[in-house]
Amino acid sequence: MIRFGNPMIRMRRHSKKGQVIVVRSLIQDPMITGLIKNKAGRIPPADFIEEVIVTFNGKPLMTIDWGTAVSRNPYLAFKMRAESSGILKMVWRDNRGRHWSATAKLRVT
Repeated sequence: MIRFGNPMIRMRRHSKKGQVIVVRSLIQDPMITGLIKNKAGRIPPADFIEEVIVTFNGKPLMTIDWGTAVSRNPYLAFKMRAESSGILKMVWRDNRGRHWSATAKLRVT
């Protein structure tokens, strides 16, 4: 059985102002291209994450467009400078209209 979703965000929960922190995320998705036959010899329909939206305190940080070339269970890591306390939110949206989200709190001192 193929599992979908279960998004995870890993990052420091506390930081000093101005410090650069690393944000790591992972989501379970088979990232099916729709071009390769499955074990039954059929070509399944495409099913992949096509957009990742990252916000901090509701303000956009980045939007990432993905496609069929991204590997199964995609992993994403990026750096950000901690300027204020708040909530980092990531939303993953697939080509079938499904979406998953995860949040992480950051406290800056």
